[in-house]
Amino acid sequence: MGFALANKICLLCVIVLLPALCTSQDTFTCSRATYYGSPDCYGTPSGACGFGEFGRTVNDGYVSGVSRLYRNGTGCGACYQVRCKTPQYCTDEGVSVVVTDYGEGDKTDFILSPRAYASLARPDVDVDLFAHGVIDVEYRRVSCHYSGYEYLMFKVHEHSRNPHYLALLMIYVSGQNDITAVELWQEDCKEWKAMRRAYGAVWDMANPPSGPINLRFQVSGSAGVTWVQSRNPLPADWKAGFLMTRGFS
Repeated sequence: MGFALANKICLLCVIVLLPALCTSQDTFTCSRATYYGSPDCYGTPSGACGFGEFGRTVNDGYVSGVSRLYRNGTGCGACYQVRCKTPQYCTDEGVSVVVTDYGEGDKTDFILSPRAYASLARPDVDVDLFAHGVIDVEYRRVSCHYSGYEYLMFKVHEHSRNPHYLALLMIYVSGQNDITAVELWQEDCKEWKAMRRAYGAVWDMANPPSGPINLRFQVSGSAGVTWVQSRNPLPADWKAGFLMTRGFS
């Protein structure tokens, strides 16, 4: 799907090629799901993952807050197939959602956007499903597929201030992959320095190295754990408002 930067702010975007991984798993896990209120039935721009407006509209608004699956922010951006277990109300396919927020309910793993919750239902019975409030579901992790995006994409966060503070927001991860670490190269020390997971999908560092910045990402998935590194560094003049796309190896 297309991607629009919020509030007309152009932020630095970077793409990284991920290793090939299996695209699905067969085992469903039993749980419960509910939904949250939304004036337009989409997601919320204030989710704990830090996605902002992107988190409201990503996946056409089929998004969810999670509890256990949040995993201290590692679960942000993960995709799940969720289907309810009441045949008279529910479709067989259910709905695929993207994790954009943290939320706890009544023994629930998913707090769905209204659009996502309605998509669990058969035609013309969504009102009945909403009346239940909390429903039994089963879910499994699936690969994320957005039209036009096949890699990992991140952007320099709008709160970044060169040269004093750099924050990166992981906004898209293809397949069933998690970003578990981000490091940048400290040229004067000749070593990789770890960035801090500030919250959700946001990684940051105070007083980052001056000049162009090389980055690498630890990617964890069903194929194991590996590091992927940028072919090109962030430019020395990185800042919110500067737009650039780069390839990665």
